[in-house]
Amino acid sequence: MKRLLFIYNPQAGKGIVKNHLANIVDIFTKADYLVTVWPTQGKEDATRVAARQGWWYDRVVCCGGDGTLSETVSGLLTLETPPVLGYLPAGTTNDFSRNLGLPRGLEKAALTAVEGTPRPCDMGRFNDRYFVYVAAFGIFTDVSYGTPQEFKNAFGHLAYLLEGATKLGDLGRGYHLTVEHDGGTLEDDFIYGMVTNTNSVGGFKVFPPSQVSLDDGVFEVVLVRQPRKVGDLQDALLSLVRQNAEESRQVVAFHTQKLKITAAEALPWTLDGEYGGAPEVARIETQNKAITLMWGK
Repeated sequence: MKRLLFIYNPQAGKGIVKNHLANIVDIFTKADYLVTVWPTQGKEDATRVAARQGWWYDRVVCCGGDGTLSETVSGLLTLETPPVLGYLPAGTTNDFSRNLGLPRGLEKAALTAVEGTPRPCDMGRFNDRYFVYVAAFGIFTDVSYGTPQEFKNAFGHLAYLLEGATKLGDLGRGYHLTVEHDGGTLEDDFIYGMVTNTNSVGGFKVFPPSQVSLDDGVFEVVLVRQPRKVGDLQDALLSLVRQNAEESRQVVAFHTQKLKITAAEALPWTLDGEYGGAPEVARIETQNKAITLMWGK
């Protein structure tokens, strides 16, 4: 009999997982898996259990938000041969699940976790940490990890909008950075930047879908220069919405396998929506086809 480790965050999505737990385990059992259920006990617990126990299982499935997925992946990447990973999205945003074509509803997602299509995906390394789909800095990036969980549960996406509205005063704050990447080096002041391996962030598509692949070994990078006048911010926003960053004075966009970002001061980052530290130097590189994930249709 095959073995499956089910890691779930009991706090995610207003705690909805608890109401579906029996059905989820039944789906796994009917697929001929002996199931071990692990409710996470706090921050980074998914990483610890995946690292310590993941080697023994044929399949690991995690359930929660993007943060739970990121923690589980971080644990599995410490293993010599990570097992196939299934994902049941149950968080507030569930950005990455859209890339995988996962169905709505935990039971349907559970079925995909055992009967879907396994496909390798790139992951990211950020200094000595890992991330699944986005590493970002600058304006609004602290909203995802700075919004209290109870506020997220009560108001969902609105919680991020309300919290983000309080950050508008930060528009004038830029970071002086030196960015080294496969195509060269640039130095300037930036108010925002993101390194991604995803079709969208927050439902927002920056690159045309034809330019994004989750297993091509490169990141998509977007940097927004600090506005010097009113029209600069409008220029940046329009170029991002229209996915034509190459025509913008304010936005720099490129693809790269690795990059090094050196800041003149501590630079706070978010990794998959969680606080990622504030290093002055960030070395980021792709881990090509590092994890095999179960995809939907």
